[in-house]
Amino acid sequence: MRLNINLASQPYEDARQFWMRWGTALAIAVIVTLGLLIYTISNWRAARQDHATMAAYRAEIADRDRKRERAQAFLNQPENRATRDQSQFLNQLIERKTLSWTHVLEDLEKVMPARVHLISIHPALDEENQLTLKMAVGGDSRDKVLELVRRMEDSGHFAQTYIETETTAAAGSGDSVQFNINAVYIPQLAPALTTVAQKETETPVKTKTKTISKAPAKSPAKTPAKTAAPPKKAPVPTNALKGSKP
Repeated sequence: MRLNINLASQPYEDARQFWMRWGTALAIAVIVTLGLLIYTISNWRAARQDHATMAAYRAEIADRDRKRERAQAFLNQPENRATRDQSQFLNQLIERKTLSWTHVLEDLEKVMPARVHLISIHPALDEENQLTLKMAVGGDSRDKVLELVRRMEDSGHFAQTYIETETTAAAGSGDSVQFNINAVYIPQLAPALTTVAQKETETPVKTKTKTISKAPAKSPAKTPAKTAAPPKKAPVPTNALKGSKP
């Protein structure tokens, strides 16, 4: 019978296996820690840049607000009120003339749900010179009108759409409810203008050069040489022609 007796003062340990296991785990932990540290520093720098950009934008907005307040205070002076009212009136006329009712009704027709119809519509300019449409619509249910508001927001032609008032429709009108809806209309550029703009940006401008061809110089016309007229014979006296008698 054979017995294995360990006479060492400390038990035997495989140091290589220990370092292989725990060293690998320690290296992975260090790599992950460095990665998280780099990610945190990069995000901190990006956030710092974003805060600086936002501060610059806020300062610019505040500066423009101050300029706007000064301009409004200047226009609100008694001697400038007539000019302000006239300019606002002219701007309203220009905006109304540029409004295409055909496009407005086509855009509304695309988003109008079933059993909802338009009763009246009125354009106006708000304080920011945006074209606002005040509409009255009728239908048989409130859900259909809410669907109309959602479609108007998703269409891209209307913004800041909200229901102002809700009333019960009068008897005999055929509707159960009526709503007053306000929305900012965003007109679309005419396709002809957009195509012309795209062509101007895509195709380079070509300059046409005209070549002027010089006609050959005409030789001066040759004039026939004048022949000298024959000399006139002197008249012979009659006495000389007659013979003298002996």
